[in-house]
Amino acid sequence: MVKNNPIKFSIKNLNAWFGSLHVLKAINLEIYANEILSIIGPANSGKSTFLRTLNRLNELYPGFKMTGSVFYGGEDIQKIEAEVLRKRVGTVFALPLPLPLSIADNVAYGAKIHGIKDKKKLEEITEESLKKAFLWEEVKDRLNESAFKLSGGQQQRLCIARTLAVKPEVILFDEPCSGLDPISTAKVEETMFVLKREYTIVLVTNNVKQAARVGDKTAFFLSGELIEFDITEKIFTAPSDQRTDGYIRGEFG
Repeated sequence: MVKNNPIKFSIKNLNAWFGSLHVLKAINLEIYANEILSIIGPANSGKSTFLRTLNRLNELYPGFKMTGSVFYGGEDIQKIEAEVLRKRVGTVFALPLPLPLSIADNVAYGAKIHGIKDKKKLEEITEESLKKAFLWEEVKDRLNESAFKLSGGQQQRLCIARTLAVKPEVILFDEPCSGLDPISTAKVEETMFVLKREYTIVLVTNNVKQAARVGDKTAFFLSGELIEFDITEKIFTAPSDQRTDGYIRGEFG
């Protein structure tokens, strides 16, 4: 049995729409600090919409509205300035999106945006973030090269480092390994294992085996509903709902 850490997010009766499309339906869920929550489910089940709700990214899309509440550290996220929330709750997207800058400047970009100008401090942040993303040893002698010279897997870890550089508390991963080979995927997963010592991680993945490998807990979404939420081992060995079992077995998806 996994011992629960403090609650980081508390989601209560969350409903979300894009226009008339009801995307999330009465979601109730708690996300615990220093754990990895895997979110699984077929396409159009609401996984990414749920993820974007946690740092108010959905508000950037026309026609989005929500009811219910999301509490972060006990505070309603609607009362937290969006920019402040997104600094605390960072996102790593499916496709790595390095900036057209050097490797070092990619990592330091967010820190600069948030007001850090001291060159030595920026260098320290860059090195620390690259080490945490397990990329430092591979790039330490080429920091001034274009980030586009990195492999796809390296670019994804660079994006993780860029997220870490602004000192978040939570990292949202939206299918971060969807375009990566197995070796690069393993490196990203290894990074997650280490990061959860300091951060809370929420991982949306279409790879159920990945969810089983890395998740402390797993949530199964289907057609906008949270069907099941439990310790990962139980979800994958003795799920409570037949639909969860069917999805894991590949009977639909």
